Amino acid sequence: MADGSANIKEIILKGIPASHGIAIGAAYIFIKDNPIVEERTVGEADILSEIDRLNRAIEKSSKELNKILVFAQEKIGEAKAKILEAQMMVLEDQVLMNSIRKRIHSEKKNVEFIVSDEIGKYCALMLKAQDEYMHERAHDMEDLKNRIIRNLRQERLVSRLEGSVIIVAHTLTPVDTMILSRNHVLGYATDRGGITSHAALFSRALKIPAIVGLGDVSRQIISGDTLILDGYSGTLIVRPTEIHIEEFKKKQERMHKFEKELEPLKDLPAETKDGHRIELSANIELIDELDYVVVQGSQGVGLYRTESLLIDRDDFPSEEEQYIEYKKFAERIYPHRVIMRTFDVGGDKISAAVAEESNPFLGWRGIRVGLDRPELLMDQIRAMLRASTKKNIAIMFPMIATLAEVRKAKEYIRKAKAELRAQGVKFHDKIPIGVMIEVPSAALVVSQIAAEVDFISVGSNDLTQYLLAVDRGNTLVSKLYREFDPSVIITLKHIINGGHRQGVWVGICGEMAGHPLAVPLLVGLGMNELSVVPAILPEVKKIIRSLNYSDAREMATKALTLSTSDEIEKLALKFFRKHFPDIPMSDD
Repeated sequence: MADGSANIKEIILKGIPASHGIAIGAAYIFIKDNPIVEERTVGEADILSEIDRLNRAIEKSSKELNKILVFAQEKIGEAKAKILEAQMMVLEDQVLMNSIRKRIHSEKKNVEFIVSDEIGKYCALMLKAQDEYMHERAHDMEDLKNRIIRNLRQERLVSRLEGSVIIVAHTLTPVDTMILSRNHVLGYATDRGGITSHAALFSRALKIPAIVGLGDVSRQIISGDTLILDGYSGTLIVRPTEIHIEEFKKKQERMHKFEKELEPLKDLPAETKDGHRIELSANIELIDELDYVVVQGSQGVGLYRTESLLIDRDDFPSEEEQYIEYKKFAERIYPHRVIMRTFDVGGDKISAAVAEESNPFLGWRGIRVGLDRPELLMDQIRAMLRASTKKNIAIMFPMIATLAEVRKAKEYIRKAKAELRAQGVKFHDKIPIGVMIEVPSAALVVSQIAAEVDFISVGSNDLTQYLLAVDRGNTLVSKLYREFDPSVIITLKHIINGGHRQGVWVGICGEMAGHPLAVPLLVGLGMNELSVVPAILPEVKKIIRSLNYSDAREMATKALTLSTSDEIEKLALKFFRKHFPDIPMSDD
């Protein structure tokens, strides 16, 4: 443990809380050396030997990955473990592997160079996309490339660690997260990554506290440094004082006690003390999360990210494949509802040319892709309709920017219904249709959009990003990303009013929905539904059940008159401490 009197000053860093919990322990800097590959010419007589080396390295890599997959299936379940199948599928891609073999023959170069160059092309293309999903695939491909090269050289990657440690890394792949968990890992802290990254998903499944998006934390720490990792608030303290260590040990005890107290709430409604009901649901990616969602007391799924179906493949699933998956979802969550968002991926997933977009965040993504590639959208809509016979599925379109897009998307629903009727296929004819409001242009015309749909869900992460012109993944400007900014609060109220004028319910499924300070404010603004990550559900329910709706409305009215983020956040904090003295704050 760090000595509070030490000359080395403590550092306090803020990142994105990815998995709840508090860890106090020694840092271990996890660095995977990228193999340095030299280009060598090989003689004709050595070509078959090089190809034999490649085949043996592929076989060994496949065995290693299969062992990790089996381990993951045992620890976190088959559905989540499917993420790891992506690398195995690349190894089994005969087009890619035959291309490597042909290049060895034709170019007469050493196998390490050809593997690095050929797979490296795919990595570079994916990284240019500036899309989180594609970045994850790029890191997976890079990881696989390095694994093959290590096995060509018969080198071993050290994954066994001594003692209990907090892993600090630039980035972690799902394979890294799983392999390292065989040790006594207290927590994960990374420079890069988001709350929906696969490494974050694995951390939550493994119940290991994690913070991502810390900037350059891996360069500010050395192995052995004492760390406090607070997965509730996203705070990482490097070389903490003894005062801070004691403070967070107490917080750790408080949070454990508080989480035990939340267990009896799971079957109770999310209703304020004065009888105002809020629908509380969960954001999920994988079907294996449904059991956990129910245990946590969710009233359903407010956001099912269907992109999870793309995890272990390079093409789009067929209508039949999607139907089977959606039907399982509907049956497992019944009688609760599941809101299925159509694929929200960038165009780079479909067309390599799109990867050259200079600003993909403003490019071909979300509903734009679906409307330009109607065959993909129609497959998904038909699959959702076919799975809707229990009448507990709703369809939601992402990245809506204009009223015209809503009307066009609805046309495809009408067309899909007509086709299914003609085939005698049963479906829920009055399936609810909703949209995500995350683009300012849509927020401005929300009343007209609400007249066309059954519900609205606010994607607060992107809405905040677009309103403030801040990419929160960019460390140069991420401090300007403020979800309590007056422009965000005023826009949320405008969206809620616009939906309610048309008799449409309004929910929110971004990170703000699970922020304890923001919950009373959102309720007071008139939000009908909050959809949050499953782990935070009981705490959000506790806040709602300890709240008077009249008090929340009064506070929200006051917030709308304030001029800065700091003023609104201070108001929310003061309200929280006054009305919920028995609820520990994540930042306490």
